[in-house]
Amino acid sequence: MEVEVKEFILQQVPDWDSDVMISARFKAFSGQKSDWEPRFHFWKDLIIKIAQHLNTFIIRPSVVKNVWFNQGGLIPLCIDHVLLEMYNAGDLLSSGDLVDPKSGQLTQLFHKVRFLLPLSKSAFPSEDEFIVKTLLEDKSAEVVKLLSDDHWTSSCIITMSKFQTICGGSKEASIILSHLSKCGKAKYLAVRRNDLIEGVKVSLSSKAVSGTTSSDYDVLHLTWTAEKLQLQMDMIDQRHDKSKLSALACLKSGNKAKALRHARELKLSSETREKCDVLLRRVEEVLRAIADAEDSKEVFEAIKSGTKAMKDKMITIEEVQHCLDELDETVDSQKQVDKVIGSISSYDEFDEDLEDELDKLMEESEKSSVDTTIRKDETESLNNALSGLKIEDNVVIQEKTETSNVSKVLEPAMS
Repeated sequence: MEVEVKEFILQQVPDWDSDVMISARFKAFSGQKSDWEPRFHFWKDLIIKIAQHLNTFIIRPSVVKNVWFNQGGLIPLCIDHVLLEMYNAGDLLSSGDLVDPKSGQLTQLFHKVRFLLPLSKSAFPSEDEFIVKTLLEDKSAEVVKLLSDDHWTSSCIITMSKFQTICGGSKEASIILSHLSKCGKAKYLAVRRNDLIEGVKVSLSSKAVSGTTSSDYDVLHLTWTAEKLQLQMDMIDQRHDKSKLSALACLKSGNKAKALRHARELKLSSETREKCDVLLRRVEEVLRAIADAEDSKEVFEAIKSGTKAMKDKMITIEEVQHCLDELDETVDSQKQVDKVIGSISSYDEFDEDLEDELDKLMEESEKSSVDTTIRKDETESLNNALSGLKIEDNVVIQEKTETSNVSKVLEPAMS
């Protein structure tokens, strides 16, 4: 980073290495503010430009002094004063200035009122991490725009893991969520099923984010389930590819018995993936139905119709979780497959004849009684979880308890 910053500074300040300019710029502030104000703006603008170039809105004073502006062992004597002035002017924020999005509404209200009061901020916080306010605002707007590009609705609900990925990390996500919450553009969501599921509701329009409803938590739960299923499908695809490479390697070495076993694993993984894909598509179908009915009195009817449409072929969330747990157990067996593959890295190492032979082997395995017995043993618990493909009504909405809640919310709009 030091070299990158050095090159950037030379682009912005051509006379950076001038001994005369170093002596003038690096000395401490003294006298009247009018005497050193031009130098203050020079350092302030340079700090913001470097942070923007590094694509970060978080800066550390120790890094600013000792890395960014270290000129052959010389450090600007005025830099502490510059950072203090930026903090007092509101250009820099400390962690104490942020609103905790997980706190209650009353706590957030007190926090906002406290910062509206004209209190002095002459004491520079001792912490070694600060947020550049303008860059935080720009990054927050960028995050909202990215979400807007992926959603056609006026608001969206995403999991915390997805939000952290978009923001660039858990720390960045926490700060951005704090800023959006303070501006009324986002709300923190949390629901506990088997695990604690965290998410964010973000307004994608000029309006403030609406209050949370019971259906918001259902949408968060469904979104989390969809992401979990997609992740498992990706893992199945990876294991499928590695098993195929292993089977081809066995055929090439003449070990047909071992190749047959890998062929059976290929068949089983294909069946498992297909069932997960069916479930994923149905969960996404309900999410689309709810999104299509956003901000209208048809939300309740959309949820009900989505539930009814899925009633014939659905599974409970408990069964989904059981299925995911069983799929996780196959990771250990994949390590054994990796050892068999060895240095094999792609299908290019095998000719088409081996591919054809593997296809024939898989067809033979379907007809053999041994294959039938093995598949029955290996998939018995999985079939119990997925064969009915039934997701009970509580996946989308808990009929008896939450219907009344949604009805109360929608009643004014329908009247």
